[in-house]
Amino acid sequence: MTNNVADHHPGNSVAEGNHEGDFGCSVVELRNLMELRSAEAVARLNDSYGGVQTVCKRLKTSPVEGLSGNPTDLEKRRQVFGQNFIPPKKAKTFLQLVWEALQDVTLIILEIAAIISLGLSFYHPPGGDNESKTQDGVALEIQPLKSQEGVENEEKEKKKVKVPKKEKSVLQGKLTRLAVQIGKAGLIMSAITVIILVLYFVIDTFGVQGRPWLAECTPIYIQYFVKFFIIGVTVLVVAVPEGLPLAVTISLAYSVKKMMKDNNLVRHLDACETMGNATAICSDKTGTLTMNRMTVVQAYVGDTHYRQIPDPEAILPKILDLIVNGVAINSAYTSKILPPEKEGGLPRQVGNKTECALLGFVLDLKQDYQAVRNEVPEEKLYKVYTFNSVRKSMSTVLKNGNGGFRMYSKGASEIILRKCTRILDKNGDPRVFKVKDRDEMVKKVIEPMACHGLRTICLAFRDFPADAEPDWDSENEILSDLTCIAVVGIEDPVRPEVPDAILKCQRAGITVRMVTGDNINTARAIATKCGILLPGEDFLCLEGKEFNRLIRNEKGEVEQEQLDKIWPKLRVLARSSPTDKHTLVKGIIDSTVGDQRQVVAVTGDGTNDGPALKKADVGFAMGIAGTDVAKEASDIILTDDNFTSIVKAVMWGRNVYDSISKFLQFQLTVNVVAVIVAFTGACITQDSPLKAVQMLWVNLIMDTFASLALATEPPSESLLLRKPYGRNKPLISRTMMKNILGHAVYQLTIIFTLLFAGEKFFDIDSGRNAPLHSPPTEHYTIVFNTFVMMQLFNEINARKIHGERNVFESIYRNPIFCTVVLGTFAAQIIIVEFGGKPFSCSGLTLSQWFWCIFIGVGELLWGQLICTVPTSHLKFLKEAGHGITKEEIPEEELPEDVDEIDHAEMELRRGQILWFRGLNRIQTQIKVVNAFRSSLYEGLEKPESRSSIHNFMTHPEFILEEDEPRTPFLDGAEDDPETDGLKKRGGGSLGGSTSLNRNNNAVDSDQAEVTVPEPESPLHSLETSV
Repeated sequence: MTNNVADHHPGNSVAEGNHEGDFGCSVVELRNLMELRSAEAVARLNDSYGGVQTVCKRLKTSPVEGLSGNPTDLEKRRQVFGQNFIPPKKAKTFLQLVWEALQDVTLIILEIAAIISLGLSFYHPPGGDNESKTQDGVALEIQPLKSQEGVENEEKEKKKVKVPKKEKSVLQGKLTRLAVQIGKAGLIMSAITVIILVLYFVIDTFGVQGRPWLAECTPIYIQYFVKFFIIGVTVLVVAVPEGLPLAVTISLAYSVKKMMKDNNLVRHLDACETMGNATAICSDKTGTLTMNRMTVVQAYVGDTHYRQIPDPEAILPKILDLIVNGVAINSAYTSKILPPEKEGGLPRQVGNKTECALLGFVLDLKQDYQAVRNEVPEEKLYKVYTFNSVRKSMSTVLKNGNGGFRMYSKGASEIILRKCTRILDKNGDPRVFKVKDRDEMVKKVIEPMACHGLRTICLAFRDFPADAEPDWDSENEILSDLTCIAVVGIEDPVRPEVPDAILKCQRAGITVRMVTGDNINTARAIATKCGILLPGEDFLCLEGKEFNRLIRNEKGEVEQEQLDKIWPKLRVLARSSPTDKHTLVKGIIDSTVGDQRQVVAVTGDGTNDGPALKKADVGFAMGIAGTDVAKEASDIILTDDNFTSIVKAVMWGRNVYDSISKFLQFQLTVNVVAVIVAFTGACITQDSPLKAVQMLWVNLIMDTFASLALATEPPSESLLLRKPYGRNKPLISRTMMKNILGHAVYQLTIIFTLLFAGEKFFDIDSGRNAPLHSPPTEHYTIVFNTFVMMQLFNEINARKIHGERNVFESIYRNPIFCTVVLGTFAAQIIIVEFGGKPFSCSGLTLSQWFWCIFIGVGELLWGQLICTVPTSHLKFLKEAGHGITKEEIPEEELPEDVDEIDHAEMELRRGQILWFRGLNRIQTQIKVVNAFRSSLYEGLEKPESRSSIHNFMTHPEFILEEDEPRTPFLDGAEDDPETDGLKKRGGGSLGGSTSLNRNNNAVDSDQAEVTVPEPESPLHSLETSV
């Protein structure tokens, strides 16, 4: 009980030498002592320090009371031994957090677009050299690729250091893949926009109008082309859902804050949404499924089975003394029963709950355990065998006045009874306890207790004669030949809310398994009470030993194939160790049984549960009973140690997933309409109906507000009525795709009707083909205002993603949503009426406002119409945002030394490789053209060059591989990587001395010697292109 300084480095001590004499032990000596284990540590302690008592005297502390608590003494100890605390982890700086945020795929696309736009803003067309313009264009196009390659190299370096790494969370992987897909679609749309604008300009200017290309007009034409390119970049930016990263962050942050009120302290953000995909929960029993308030309710004493606490008068005094001493002395002295905090409340249990139950049993027998402890303080205890998960018992040895010893033992009944050879009869006298007597007792006493969900504890003792001291290190011999005093049944009631919570889990497609150290009958009874075991269900209940026997081979190694036969039906694992729990969790996660990988959540409270908590997809540590090690290894801490809090975590996790899907449904509808309007308007009217600032309001501000509104929807119980989405389920379902395209059709129809016929309907001037710098028109203001109103009412539609009709259900439960919708509407009024030229808006009449709102309300009615169309009939609709499976990744791209790979990064990497390969092929095609062009002339002088090509291509060693991406080189550099590759594969120098026709006599027998071309020759360019 000395101050624990073993974990501190000597560097933490201050002025160590000045105080060494004060304590007689330096921090280095204590650390060296603590590094020893078992008998070696005891020997060193006795030889070097004279035993425990001497060490305590040197350190000026008491083995019972500990430190005095004197501030001066404590300060002196801090100077000598250092502070006794674990230093907190270094927090990430603001710049590090910003850098991590910039790794988002959506932001990367926007960053590249911003760099291009910024570069073009400084670009002034030159009046002269065409060649320099071409070079500038090439450099501009390649720049993002080289930057991207640099990022890839950095990531590779990081991966080398941090392996193996865990897979990205389900939602992160799907979002990254979806962002890449949207980026590709936006890139295609922007490219088509630029091509159409350029072709329209060229055909109209030089074809229809028949103008010649004049050198002095070149800067003007280039300005047009730059304008077209900027429009293309605008279309790309509009296509990218830039509100998506914000929606994810807001949803997670909001959920984490709210989960705290539901007794879930989230330590890792991604654990929140991962829990929504959980398919299995491996839960402890004590404290999680039960109340962890243990009380003795039955006892077997003196050949009598008492179904309730016996009257003290019914038990013989000598048996009663043995029970009181066996409980009071053979328990941790920190375990106590204290008076209730409030009058009429239950007594407080402090320390180990099982020991508290036994101490409560002593109090119920009208005995005082504290008086025994006062008479036998801790320093008088001769030897203590502490409880652990292997021993499953505790024993304490006392030295008697006659020189003999008495040992009290307590532990799991089936373990202690096996070591008993005698039992106290009704007269309190020991009688022989044979194997058949034990079997009968198990059958008539222990099993009935266990079947009622009681934990059975056996109390026993043994006396050692004074003639010779036993070998206390020989534990098996010491813990044998015991005399049984009594067997008690301890009840730990199931939490009243747990059965309902487990039923919700089962409805939600989550399998709950109990992993406990208790007797299998007790575990089975509690599991039945909880609802883990259901009548008529095909399930397995196994003990740890049987579990290991079934899954391990002769060498003791776990065989996944054998484990896969067991875990799907396993519901209860009793008498299990922390290692068994880790084996089970790892086996379920690594299993290939079923369509998709299992997502496993685990609860744990002990230090030994750390590996299982780390291995699990989501680790839950107990906030009350949990150790610091368990909490550090966990993802979420249950502040109330209650299983129902896990169910709430599942609900919040699914809500995060649905919130992102709701936002995506709204955002993509806006983006689809905005892209098509910008594209069509640019191609038909050579101008966009929605101006740049208006597009900013629609695409950035409204989407930011929408992410706040839709990402803060509170969860409902209905989330637990469906199965987990799984890793391969798309983010955008076919129902969502139906909603996106359905609402896009409505909005585009309205927008184009207003654009091309709105001036006639409202009897106003047309805004089309308005002269440059003309004031804002009512026509285009109505188009903009109607567009915003449709988005506003579609935001209400977006609250439902599974085809529900009532889009207003529980809308009052989300004040943020109501505030955002009303606030956006108020801001729109201000922009339209007072925005003026900056927002390209002209004030509207009341009648025009009503029409705009009426068309917006039409979105709600149109949404009801869309709901009536069965999704099953729309076979042509595609899903989007799938998770990536390992089967989709080529084998050569999977690193051997990494257990799990970041699939979203692989998708990016594969796309990048395609870019590089495409560029390489363009380069080599250019070289081929140059080669053929030059060989037309060289061929007239050197006819043998043709046969050289023939010989080279038919050579057996001619192999070209494209397994690795190649960095593009646009100049004819001598260090072309493909050249080096050919040299290495050619087997020696490919100089002029190498004869190739020896392997090709049948093909070209008239050649005596063929010269292989040098790397810079045109022929080499042809070879590298083949």
